[in-house]
Amino acid sequence: MSEPVRRTRLFGWGGAVSSDADLVVAGTPADVAALFGRAHAEGRTVAMRGAGCAYGDAALNAGGYVLDCSALQAISSFDAANGLVTAEAGVTVRDLWQRGIPHGWWPPVVSGTAMPTVGGILAANIHGKNAFHAGTIANHVDAFTIVLPSGESRRVTRESDAELFHAVPGSFGLLGCVVDATIRLRKVPGGRLSVSVFAPRSLGEMADLFEREREGSDYLVGWIDGFARGESLGRGIVHKATYADGTADPAAAATLSLARQDLPSRVMGIVPKRWMWAFLRPFVNDVGMRAINRAKDIAGSREARRGARYLQSHAAFAFLLDYVPGWKRSYGRGGLIQYQSFVPAAEAVRAHGELIRLAQSAGLPPYLLVYKRHRPEPFLLTHAVDGFSLAMDFRVTAANRERLWALCRRFDEIVTGAGGRIYFAKDATATPAAVRAAWGDAEVERFRSLRRRLDPHGILRSDLGARLGLV
Repeated sequence: MSEPVRRTRLFGWGGAVSSDADLVVAGTPADVAALFGRAHAEGRTVAMRGAGCAYGDAALNAGGYVLDCSALQAISSFDAANGLVTAEAGVTVRDLWQRGIPHGWWPPVVSGTAMPTVGGILAANIHGKNAFHAGTIANHVDAFTIVLPSGESRRVTRESDAELFHAVPGSFGLLGCVVDATIRLRKVPGGRLSVSVFAPRSLGEMADLFEREREGSDYLVGWIDGFARGESLGRGIVHKATYADGTADPAAAATLSLARQDLPSRVMGIVPKRWMWAFLRPFVNDVGMRAINRAKDIAGSREARRGARYLQSHAAFAFLLDYVPGWKRSYGRGGLIQYQSFVPAAEAVRAHGELIRLAQSAGLPPYLLVYKRHRPEPFLLTHAVDGFSLAMDFRVTAANRERLWALCRRFDEIVTGAGGRIYFAKDATATPAAVRAAWGDAEVERFRSLRRRLDPHGILRSDLGARLGLV
């Protein structure tokens, strides 16, 4: 274990929140236990960090240790016949799909970027564009190894320890450090998806479209124009994708190669993508984003009218956030936050429409909105409900920061009043009251009681856990 780098300034992925901590890199699972023992002896605390992809403060720990697990990079086993992979905490989603796709396997649930680590995706219990039937990643995990604050290394399955198995996903490192996991990959018939385009003209139409199309879809995702108002509020574009077999795609087998999956390095074959964030920056303001949203809606509507259907690689469809490396830099020094809420289906259109209207009337229109359908989950602090999620990206500036945080807390009241929940992986603004309103006192106390049993000395802490009253 390397010596800590004293008072390293660490940021959430969105760049809007940060704190100073002592960063320690774990090279082996034994290093994890060693740091827990060191923290106990010193009366200090530890937070876990993988690739640092949580938008807010889930991987920050002001004044304490932050344990960087990204160096735990071994894929210890891969069963190409059955799609079972056991990978250490620092293995990324990209590593997983690159190992599996030549053999016809794809990760069962992926985020919008391939950068998160195995430890991170389980700690956050990520969902994807197939959440309406696949649920969260923890549904596809057979077992994981966790190092507890005592230093004990425990292999956990549904059968061996049902309580811990259902509590760790979504616990964001507040119960222990996951050092490896065994994941069941998804068998795919080829390297591409058949994608169809729809253009619902309101939020209600979009929700109805999801309900109508989900039975025959492998993936569904909606983009919403955050500037549209009135009867057009919630208008947008929905992309439906199904796995393309040899009938739909004559090149299905050939496209399983890695070379047919990676995203292009240049835009239009000319401009290196690593420069694109700088070209975007002049447009990341209300005027520019209004124009971009409108242009996207017009282009998508035309595709929908033509009945557009096309083939797209798994990586190109899944990892939209990786198309422009460093794109978040276009938001400027203040960074961005994302507010993602999950509301039961019966209340979703009303509540999510209210969020959009409230943001617009506050003069803080969201620059990017994404809609998804979800199913209920059995995990202790799960964000998922039988309903819809709305993700809203906001630019943060010195001038709007206070108003934006206040707006998000008004959002919390609307969401929890509708029986909904928020997602800690994206959160930077919620309060303990919002958490208890969303999950109820009993569930929060179940989590806190389990924490006290596993961590009686209070070694595990994060800025998020402290802010939300979970530690």
